[in-house]
Amino acid sequence: MTLATVTLSVLIFSFFFLIFLNLKHAGIRLGDNIRLLVYLDHQPTAAAQAKLSREIRSFGKVDKIVFKSSQDAFAQLKRQLGPDRDVLDDFDPEFLPPFIEVYPLKSLSSLSHINNFANFLATLPGAQKVQYGRVWIERLGYFTQLIRLILFLSGGLLVLTATFMVSSTIRLTVVSRRPELEIMRLIGASRSYIQAPLLLEGLLQGVLGSGLGIACLYLLFNWLQHHFNGPGLFKLLQLTFLPPAMTGAILLVSILLCTTGSVVSIRKFLRL
Repeated sequence: MTLATVTLSVLIFSFFFLIFLNLKHAGIRLGDNIRLLVYLDHQPTAAAQAKLSREIRSFGKVDKIVFKSSQDAFAQLKRQLGPDRDVLDDFDPEFLPPFIEVYPLKSLSSLSHINNFANFLATLPGAQKVQYGRVWIERLGYFTQLIRLILFLSGGLLVLTATFMVSSTIRLTVVSRRPELEIMRLIGASRSYIQAPLLLEGLLQGVLGSGLGIACLYLLFNWLQHHFNGPGLFKLLQLTFLPPAMTGAILLVSILLCTTGSVVSIRKFLRL
């Protein structure tokens, strides 16, 4: 029972930690591709473009600023329509507004401040509308916050189960074997000789429980990759497994918690 509980706790914590890391990486990749489109009410002159560029760069660090005329927008729309571009033959290119493509620096911090940046761009002279992937960014942010909260709760669950479940198991072992332990003490067995098997039991529960938890996570990860390796959200995530250092840290912490539970139980219930 204790081994299964430790395994499940490690699996839950490492699963949400895996989701959190992949969401963080997805945010970075989203920042690599994000751009803000500022639609203008008229085509700015070269001097006006230089002034707008200075104003945009004064707000924050920008990777690139590209000005597009109505003709550029019309040509881009025709390329996007592909074989159906003929539907635009009767339209004047001037019906599309000129716009500015603003590429923030590629970092997660630019995602967290993207709304403020968009609000600033909307105040530029001649700006009519600012368009960007606001809905996706907000959903990703909310979901990341939710996963962070669940990660915190599952970490607390791991600490409680690994420590107290192992402690309770050792306590039951001590209670059931107390006459046997008393006999060992009477015939001269040292405290370390009597306590070592109990401490080893907690250590093994930590090793096996955490190892099985990580193994189950790896199997679940491979299953997700196999069944959801397609377009959409999972393509943006580009799932990656926990780094070796992080996997080792989870294993080590789980083992230490189980061992701590054994030590606490031995000191509390085994008074020799």
